[in-house]
Amino acid sequence: MPVWLVASAVSATQILNGQPFAQQQRIDLPDQSDSFLVQVYLAVLFADGDQAVAITHCESCLGLDLTRDLEIWTFVQFETNGVHKLDKKFFYQDWLSLVPGEGVGVFESTGKACVSGFTYQLLEKNLRPLVPRGKRLKLEVVLPAGRMLADRTSNKAFGVVEGLSLIGTQAISQNSASPEQLENALESLKVKCNQANFKGEMIFVIGENGLDLAENLGLGLHSVVKTGNWLGPLIVAAAEEGVTKLLLFGYHGKLIKLAGGIFHTHNHLADARLEILIALAVYEGIPLDLIKTLAQSESIEGALLNLETCNIDIAKMLWNRIASVIEEKSIDYISKYGAWKMQIGAALFDRQRSLRWAGPIGIQHLASYGVKAEPKK
Repeated sequence: MPVWLVASAVSATQILNGQPFAQQQRIDLPDQSDSFLVQVYLAVLFADGDQAVAITHCESCLGLDLTRDLEIWTFVQFETNGVHKLDKKFFYQDWLSLVPGEGVGVFESTGKACVSGFTYQLLEKNLRPLVPRGKRLKLEVVLPAGRMLADRTSNKAFGVVEGLSLIGTQAISQNSASPEQLENALESLKVKCNQANFKGEMIFVIGENGLDLAENLGLGLHSVVKTGNWLGPLIVAAAEEGVTKLLLFGYHGKLIKLAGGIFHTHNHLADARLEILIALAVYEGIPLDLIKTLAQSESIEGALLNLETCNIDIAKMLWNRIASVIEEKSIDYISKYGAWKMQIGAALFDRQRSLRWAGPIGIQHLASYGVKAEPKK
């Protein structure tokens, strides 16, 4: 989606600069490795001449992708730097303020647009050259169907509300459960493991939220691979490639499946998250009344919140135990396929995108990166 967003913004800004409408925009990737020709359907200047709008449709190659044919509107206008007082949640750099319009997801805690670093890099590469010196571009993004489509995502589980997030980190979308995703992840793993500076360390994230959070925490400086839902085969592949220190970094609603021995985490294959939580609560000797509260919850997120409301200390104990069991089950998993000396740590974040829990090995791995899990306030 970021590629189409940027193409729309470029087209609108060209119109604002007095250039003719270009129905096709070539968008360069930040690293100059490739470019994409993107169709823009409309770009017009408002009657006052101070604002322009462009419209395009996201052409995802995946038939079941939620953003396929998603309509993207971008409104642009120039402002004089230093003249207008900017709302901090919209400010990005001195040349750009990005405003989340209707249908664009924002973080519930801050009101800031949920936008990936990759999106900003694309804007810097393709849009900034169109902004005159001394001016700042106000860019408002509108996704007319964004609020409706967001109800079909797990955005709220990550603290993103009001619409779709703009967290793409690459130009080509992938199905996280498809064999192609596995092949791509295996290739990425192999490339990273064959780099000259490879030291046997690797971090696995499942999706875009984990990738974005890992980058924000500074983990992006290390070897990070987005696995999609194929954790099992990729853990084994990592061992085969010589990885000796592996950190599984992800949303608790995904990684908890590993504590139940489920190593392909897509919900179409298996769920059982609540059942796993209840089973571990029984093993931990948690009082029966609290276990009944867990069992009556509609979701694992609801179970977590209910337990924290009832007894925060027990909740912390249970979730730390879950992280430990994830580590144990992961070691058991690879031991079926070979004898490798790989330390597998687990670190889990919650719906507020706070890194909260980690197993004993995960704590050590995080500490080596200068990161620690955040206590519940």
